[in-house]
Amino acid sequence: MKKLLSVCLILFTSVFSVYAADEKEAAPAATPTGEYAYYGFEPEIVTNYISNRKKLGFVKISVELMVKSPDDLVTVERHDPLLRAAIVEVLGNQSEEKIKSLTGREEIRRECFDMGNNLLTKKAGKALVVKLIFTYYL
Repeated sequence: MKKLLSVCLILFTSVFSVYAADEKEAAPAATPTGEYAYYGFEPEIVTNYISNRKKLGFVKISVELMVKSPDDLVTVERHDPLLRAAIVEVLGNQSEEKIKSLTGREEIRRECFDMGNNLLTKKAGKALVVKLIFTYYL
């Protein structure tokens, strides 16, 4: 009897959580000023960096760009190759020590953010990226 009750309880909570997730997805955003959208580079970026050893060093990252509004996603998507090339260039110019350190990783993230916004300002007329996030860094 206890097993049946626990199975029913698990089933009920899983159904309720799926229903709650559907409600969150279906609900519209509260205000246009609070809307942000995310653009992820697909596939992940894999490139080499400056290494002091005879072997090449590689870094693999996933990058998400947070933009001010969903309308800006079209512009960011249009300039995806340019932004991807800029990120690869920034990573390729880094030393092994900087790639592997946490403070270096933050400096690299800021440099990628600045370069991306500078490029978008030149191409689209305004800086669209609010935040650049490394969701995977190896």
